[in-house]
Amino acid sequence: MSQSVQDRGKCRLKKGDTVMVIAGRDRGKVGKVLSISKQAGRVMVEKINIVKRHTKPTQKNKQGGILEKEASMAISNVMAYCEAVKKPSRTRMKILNDGRKIRVYQKAPDEPLDKNS
Repeated sequence: MSQSVQDRGKCRLKKGDTVMVIAGRDRGKVGKVLSISKQAGRVMVEKINIVKRHTKPTQKNKQGGILEKEASMAISNVMAYCEAVKKPSRTRMKILNDGRKIRVYQKAPDEPLDKNS
């Protein structure tokens, strides 16, 4: 049975964030988030968790064979990666003087996750 979003806790990651894998066979690798499924608790990271897909030839894909593609992994296995300190870090919300809320790293509170902020 899958748990509801409230049971899983908050997910402060977004598409495009840089993350580091903290558990599993790709532990220590850094990549960019391609997509997030909060209901399933899964995340797809660029060039991480590569699986081999055996495909038959079809009209769309004339040549079958073994294709390599990214597979999703549990959100709990990744953590936001802070370029400033070169380590994974938890994130938190920070309220600016003008009232805006932005995401920041706990290990580097002056470094925002959203670069356009």
